[in-house]
Amino acid sequence: MRVIDLIKHTDETAFSFEVLPPIKGTGIEKLYQDIDSLLEFNPKYINITTHRSEYVYKELGNGLFERARLRRRPGTVAVAAAIHNKYNITTVPHILCSGFSREDIEYELLDLQFLNITDLLVLRGDKAKHQSSFSPEPNGHEHAIELAEQINNFNKGLFVDGSPIKVTNTPFSYGVACYPEKHEEAPNLEQDLYWLKKKMEAGAEYAVTQLFYDNSKYFSFVDKARKEGINIPIIPGIKPFRKQSQLTMVPKTFKVDIPQELTIEALKCNTEEETEALGVEWCIHQCKELIKHGVPSIHFYSVGAVNSIKQVAKAIY
Repeated sequence: MRVIDLIKHTDETAFSFEVLPPIKGTGIEKLYQDIDSLLEFNPKYINITTHRSEYVYKELGNGLFERARLRRRPGTVAVAAAIHNKYNITTVPHILCSGFSREDIEYELLDLQFLNITDLLVLRGDKAKHQSSFSPEPNGHEHAIELAEQINNFNKGLFVDGSPIKVTNTPFSYGVACYPEKHEEAPNLEQDLYWLKKKMEAGAEYAVTQLFYDNSKYFSFVDKARKEGINIPIIPGIKPFRKQSQLTMVPKTFKVDIPQELTIEALKCNTEEETEALGVEWCIHQCKELIKHGVPSIHFYSVGAVNSIKQVAKAIY
């Protein structure tokens, strides 16, 4: 069942979460353990992130270095298939512009259809570490809406080169990302909403937000989106606060604010355990307020936060 159907046909606010593929060579067992610990909350779907290759430099000796490409977390398609087969839960692999050509994406779509995985989250992705600003791969996409158009054409039975697909299967459905506090590269929120509407018009069935800690910013964003005619579900993306270091890391990495009330309380904590407990308490309050406002689903970012998410889920589901 498609994600959009899962959240529309659920009487209560749906529970879902996002996982990372294992680091190259470490195996999938730890990922299974994380999923097992959250199964009791009946996840409607599980997202699997995708990571581009990055340049690394290997020392050769005599002061010489060799530049090579390394993908630390390969296997998004395989991990999605493994989770789908093991747990019979809808899986949603991320599909990126960043680091992938049109042909790379086409091969991913073919592999996913062979596996009967037809839900996607369509993203531009981050710039590479060596880039000062985002630059697509040769014959790649610069924007998520271009990627959506490729998927639409694939659904219509057309390859990238315009040749027909002889056998078509279940078409892909997809969601996109959105940013209650504005994407860092957008000149203003209005322009951000303009492109979200364009992605909806292209075929996006729902949007998932960047993480946030201030519900008022989510509510304001949804209100503005509705006034612009954006009527797809806007799913809040949530991650429990866990460490004092996140007071500086989260705003820097994700370009979101930490509310002053949370900041003050976090600075009072003397141990990581106290900070984690504070984060769980804050997240429970956030989620209860979101549920009270009738959000269709809450999507948890689980990296490094599985235990906290389990405590939050026990309190709200």
